[in-house]
Amino acid sequence: MTNMPAARPRAPFFSSGPCAKRPGWSLQNLKTDSLGRSHRAKLGKNRLKLAIDLTREILDVPADYRIGIVPASDTGAVEMALWSLLGARPVDMLAWESFGEGWVTDVVKQLKLADARVITAPYGELPDLTQVDTKTRDVVFTWNGTTSGVRVPDANWIAADREGLTICDATSAAFAQKLDFAKLDVVTFSWQKVLGGEAAHGMLILSPRAVERLETYKPAWPLPKIFRMTKGGKLIEGIFEGETINTPSMLCVEDYIDALEWAQSIGGLKGLLAKADANAKVILDWVAKTPWIANLAKDAKNASNTSVCLVVSDPEVVGKGPEAVAQVAKGITAALDKEGVAFDIGAYRDAPPGLRIWCGATVEASDLEALTPWLDWAFAQEKANLAKAA
Repeated sequence: MTNMPAARPRAPFFSSGPCAKRPGWSLQNLKTDSLGRSHRAKLGKNRLKLAIDLTREILDVPADYRIGIVPASDTGAVEMALWSLLGARPVDMLAWESFGEGWVTDVVKQLKLADARVITAPYGELPDLTQVDTKTRDVVFTWNGTTSGVRVPDANWIAADREGLTICDATSAAFAQKLDFAKLDVVTFSWQKVLGGEAAHGMLILSPRAVERLETYKPAWPLPKIFRMTKGGKLIEGIFEGETINTPSMLCVEDYIDALEWAQSIGGLKGLLAKADANAKVILDWVAKTPWIANLAKDAKNASNTSVCLVVSDPEVVGKGPEAVAQVAKGITAALDKEGVAFDIGAYRDAPPGLRIWCGATVEASDLEALTPWLDWAFAQEKANLAKAA
C-alpha cells in the first residue's frame, strides 16, 4: 500500500458545476445595496446592466449582438432559443454527450421537427463535422461537451455565408475557450461554470441574424411567457438591457459581478484562457506519465481544458471487466471525498465510469498539482481492494 500524500489541495473543489468560487472569494466582498430592492428599481436595473456590460467586455461580444439575463440557467437559455427560433428551416442537431443528446430529445420528441437531422458520436469523440450543412440548415451544438470532455477545436467548419442560424450551448466553454462570434448566432451559458458564479440564471447572446429571425418568424407552437422575446413582431429590447423576464436573485447578480470584476483583474479573457489552459496542462501532463489513467477524449486537439474527463485504463483492472472499472472509479471518488481532498470528481451519471476534474479559471494550478498524488494513492488502494475481493 502506498503512503498517503503529505500535501493537500488548499481548495478541494473540482466540481464541474457549480464550480469553485474564485480565489479569495468571500460573501463579505459582495455589494448588497440592491438586496431587498425591486430589480426594476433604478439601482437593480443598473446592476443587471453592469453584469451585461461586463460580460460583453470580457467575452469580447460584438457591439451589435444582444446579451440578456434569462431564467433557468443555461438550460433555460437554450430552451428559449430552440422553442423561439427553430422550425423556420431544416436543422442539424449535433450530439456527442448527454447535454447535446438532451437538445436532440427536445427538438425531435418535444418540438417534433420532422426535418431535424441528428449527427452523433460516442463519448470521447467528435462527430464528423464535414457532414454538417451549415450553409442552408440551422445547426444546434455544444461547444464543449461538459460530460465527455470533448470540444470543437474551432468554428472553421461553419460557413461564413450561412443562411441558417448556429445555436451554440457554450456553458462550459465561455470564459475558458475562444468563441468565434462571427460564426455564432446564439450563444448560451450559465454563471456557475468557468467564473464559479451561482446557479439558476442563464445568459442568452443573439446576433443580428438571430434577432431578424425572431422578428420575422412565428413558431407553430405556443410559447410560455418566460420564452417570449418579442411583442408585436419586435424584439423586447428591455430584456437585453437588464429588464429581466422574471425576478432574478440580486444576490446571484452581485456574485456574478464580483466574478466578472475578478476576471478583469487577472487580464480579462486572455488571463482566463491562460489560467484554464495551465490548469488543464497539470492534469494532462500527469495523465501522459501515468499508466493507469487515460483521457476520455480520443483526440488531443479536441480535449477540453475545463471539464477534463478521465477513464481508468490499467490493464489488470480493465481485464476484470466494466464492473471492476466502475468500482475502482467510484472508489477513488469516495476515498478522496472522505479525506476532504477532492469533492465531486466522479464522471457524470450518463457518461462512461471514470473521473471528471474541473480545470476552469477559478481553480488554482497548485491545487491540481497537489491533487495528482492523491489520485495515485486512491487508485492503489482501490486496485488492492479489488485484488483482495477476488
